[in-house]
Order: sequence, then structure tokens, then C-alpha cells
Amino acid sequence: MGAATMRLNQNTVLVGKKVVLVPYTSEHVPRYHEWMKSEELRHLTASEPLTLEQEYEMQRSWCEDEDKCTFIVLDAEKWQAQPHLPEESCMVGDVNLFLTDLEDPNLGEIEVMIAEPSCRGQGFGTEASLLMMAYGVKKLGLTKFEAKIGQENEPSIRMFQKLHFKQEVTLRLAVNEPEQKWILEQTNHMEEKPYRAGCSDNCPV
Repeated sequence: MGAATMRLNQNTVLVGKKVVLVPYTSEHVPRYHEWMKSEELRHLTASEPLTLEQEYEMQRSWCEDEDKCTFIVLDAEKWQAQPHLPEESCMVGDVNLFLTDLEDPNLGEIEVMIAEPSCRGQGFGTEASLLMMAYGVKKLGLTKFEAKIGQENEPSIRMFQKLHFKQEVTLRLAVNEPEQKWILEQTNHMEEKPYRAGCSDNCPV
């Protein structure tokens, strides 16, 4: 899976009912940095504390990464109600796809974080995951998904089990024809739109 494939999403917006997925740009870094000051979030995402400058560097590397697809999750209601509102003020989390299994290029590891405590338990993570899975199936040709979650993170485990993942060593979903049909049915409301500016325009130099 080459760089051109993974950068497909730099000009893509995925519009759902509850959430909107937009590419991760430098505009989103300050809010993301504030989130990652939380010890709980760092523990759940196995992340190290970074300075703001390091966070900008990380965003730039994610933007150019050949094996990662990242979207920022926005609250759709806020985003649509106030179109001139900065995206940063609509942010609720992020969702990622990692394509790092060299032996199986059709496998994507999915990771979702709803960082805003007030936005948890409202189905934002579920829809963000479904939109990302539909994107992976339709645009990247993925046929299997897995989610690596700590045993103590019961809400995430329950969420992925609702999305038809089976718990083995990791939670994994094999996308056979019925599963692909189910994912696309669950996301038939999703609109794919061009993003206002690509990653290359927003990444700090």
C-alpha cells in the first residue's frame, strides 16, 4: 500500500449523521495537544507526553505516512449548524487505520478515540469507526479489520463487539460479502466530499 494510496484522504471529508471525518491538519494540533495532556487518554492510547512542537512534527509525519490513514472526528451538529466555526471547536476525537501487516495488505488495524468526555456514550465512536471501515473497504480494498484494546477498556471492547468484531487475542473482523454489505448499509448515509484544503497546504514547513 503506497504513499499515494494512504494520502487519498488528505482531500476527503466523510459526512455521517453524528460525526464528520476530516483530514488531520496543523489547524487541529493545539486542541489535540490539549487532549493528550490527559494521563487517562495517554494510557488508553499508549502515548507518550509530547511538547506542542513535537505534536506538530507528529502531525506532519502522520500526514506523510504511507501506512496510516487519519481523520479528525468532528461533532456533525456543531459543524453543520455553524459553518464558519473553526473546526478546532467542533473536534471530539480521532480515528486511524494502520496498514502495517506486510504479510496481509488487506488487513487494517482500526483505532478510535473520543477525547471529549461530554461526547462519550453518544455513538460518536461507533459511527466514526463505521465510516472509517466503509472508507477502508471502498477506497483501500481492505477485507479484514482488527482492533487492539486493553482488557480494562470495556466500553471500547463492547463497541467493537457491536460492530461484529470477534474477540480472539485481538478483536478482528473478516469482511466477507455479508459483512461488507452490512458495513455499507450502516453507512449508506455517508457523504464523501472534497476537503477545503489538502494536507500539503496545511502542514507546517
